[in-house]
Order: sequence, then C-alpha cells, then structure tokens
Amino acid sequence: MKKFLSNYKSTIILLVAIVVGAIVGIIFQEKATILSPLGDIFLNLLLVVIVPLIFLTITTSISKMKTPKRLGKIMITIVCVFIVTSIIAVLVGFVTTYFIKLVEPADGEKIRASLEENVTEETEEDITIMDRTVNLITVNDFQKLLSKDNIIALLIFSIIFGLAINITGEKAKPVTDFLISANEVINNVVKIIMYYAPIGLGCYFAALVGSFGSSIVVGYLKTFIMYTIVAIVFYFVMYTLYAFIAAGKKGIKLFWQNALPSTLTALATCSSAASIPVNVECSKKMGVPDDIAETTIPLGTSFHKDGSIIGSVFKIMFLVCLFGTSLATTGDILGVLGVALLANLLITAVPIGGGTISEMLIITMMGYPVAALPILTIIATIIDPPATALNVVGDTVSSMMVARVVDGKDWIK
Repeated sequence: MKKFLSNYKSTIILLVAIVVGAIVGIIFQEKATILSPLGDIFLNLLLVVIVPLIFLTITTSISKMKTPKRLGKIMITIVCVFIVTSIIAVLVGFVTTYFIKLVEPADGEKIRASLEENVTEETEEDITIMDRTVNLITVNDFQKLLSKDNIIALLIFSIIFGLAINITGEKAKPVTDFLISANEVINNVVKIIMYYAPIGLGCYFAALVGSFGSSIVVGYLKTFIMYTIVAIVFYFVMYTLYAFIAAGKKGIKLFWQNALPSTLTALATCSSAASIPVNVECSKKMGVPDDIAETTIPLGTSFHKDGSIIGSVFKIMFLVCLFGTSLATTGDILGVLGVALLANLLITAVPIGGGTISEMLIITMMGYPVAALPILTIIATIIDPPATALNVVGDTVSSMMVARVVDGKDWIK
C-alpha cells in the first residue's frame, strides 16, 4: 500500500483536485467561474513554456541521433502510424454517427434561432487552400516562431535546426551542449509549474463545468452524450489494442499504469500543447526511448488528433442532419471522411477555439452557409475535454507503436 501511494501520490492528488473542481462547478454553476483566474494562471504558465520546450526537445532529440538512418526511420514510422490511426478514427466517427440523428428538425430551428444574435459580421480574406497551408507551416518573421499560435511552423523549424546540427557534426558540439543544458533547465521549470497543478487544474475544471453545465440545448446535449460515449469506448478499446500491438500484454500493463496523468491534464486544460510535458514523461515511463518520445509527442500535438478527427465527423454529421443533406452515394460518404481528415490537419495545438480554420474549411467544402460557423464552435467547445483526452493519449500510445517499429519487438527493456 505504501509503495502504491508513493508511486501514485501525485496522480491521486491531481485526480482528487479534478473531482473537487467538478463538484464545485456542478453545485455553484456559473458562480464557479470566479475560480477561473486561478486556473488561467496554471494554463498560462504551461503555454508560456511550450515554445522553448518544443524547440529544445525536438532539436536536441534530433541532434543526439547518431545516424541519419535512425532519424529517417523514426520520422517515416511516425507519419505511417499517424496516417493509419487517423483513418481508423475517422471511420469510427462516421460509423457511430451515420445511423443516428444528432439533431431533429424542430431542435434545429431552436439552435439556429439561438445563434442569430451571436453571428458576427467579421469576414476573412478570400485566400486559397494553398495560401492557408503556406501560412500554417511557415512564418515571414523569426519572432513569429516564438508564438504558440504558430506551433506547426515552430515544429518544422525545430526539425530543420536539429538536422542542421546533426549535419554539422563535431563543430556544432558547443551548440548541442548548450541546447541539452537549456532543455534540462526547461524540464525543471515544468516540474516547478506542476507543483501548482492540483490547484490550477481543480479551479480550471470547476470554471469549465460551471460555465457549460447548464447551457446545452437538446441537440447539443445529444451530440455531447454520443461523443462522450464514443470517446470512452475508443479510449479503452482502441488504445488497449494499440498498446497490445506495440508490446503485447506487457505493453498494455505499462500503458495503463502511466496513462492517467496525461489523461487528467488533457481533460482539465483542454489543451494538447499544455499536456506535452506530462505526456512526454508518461511515454518515457512506458519505456519509450527519449528520442522517440520527444519527437512523436510534439509532432502528434499538431498532426495527430484522434479526438479532433472524430469530432470533425460529428460536426459534419450535425450539419448534415440540421440542413437535411443527403449522403446517398459512396462519393458523398468519402467526401465526409476526406473533409474530416483534411480539417483535422489544420487544427493547431491551442486551447478552446483553436479549430476555427478547420471549421471554416468544413463549411466551405461541404457547401454550408458561413452562418453555421457558431454551430460548429459550440460543438467544438462542449466536446473539447474528451476530444483533447483522445488527442493526447493517442500520441502516447502512438509513441509506443513507433518504438515497436523502430527498435523491434523487444524495445521494452
């Protein structure tokens, strides 16, 4: 018992804080939002450390790789794992929503009426998908890399910088030593911030539950319940299966022994980026080599989101029901699956509201009016906690599968 408490003390404290926060939110409802600043302090501290953390972990990880072969194998494996698991996620999302009406016509009228006041008149420049892609993966000024709003551009720059160090060889040793040292410092900064985690996460969760607990109409409530059920089943069934593929029964045991901290952090903060430090640590405790964990998790934060993919399908199917769109042909179905996958690729690692670009893409490609944007925004908000949990833990188990491919079936030592 003492050993159990020693190993899981921090997790238990975190769990208790989350439960207490949820109870406070349910009891006091909107009054619980008074605790929001205490939660925001914790989230802001984590988000501030994200940029240097991502840059240092990826560059040092790549720079420490002794041979280009290993780097190439890791990157190719990551891409393959992300593609396969993303396709599985989009299929699960579609199968679970195809035969269910997420919104009835009568409820649809109420939803549209309730949103009329909130529709803004802001417009965006008419730019092509290619232009959006360029803006997503690059910036035109170095200082813009220092913003969490340009995480994907930062990831790409970090990979290039790490490759440059690797190619430079011995002459880059002073730079490598400095970055490794700075990385250790940043990791300790994260540890210091995490001492505040129980208070911060508890207050954040209380405010979240208090804000949205009683403001969901029937159509949104059905969507939330259905998505939560799918997320729970996916979480336990698919991630257990993935862990088994990665390392058999031992992989399952290691995964479930260490998955809770990242799950709780994701549920409480609704931010994949804020969960990176905890998630990397969880992956390492599962036996994933440092270079694989420190590459897979940050990349997965932007490019691999099981929860967001399933959520994109739910958003599309909600609009399909709302506007009475027909999905009679195979082409229609493939279109839904393709749009859901593409929209997911445009979601960056930011807190609630970061999927606006993907939601606009869904509306544009599916041919719905721009006035439908608030509908998707509300859906994104109410499913955000379980979606983020799937996003984060999906990266954890993906790192295990990448380790299985790169280091062989005996990767767990």
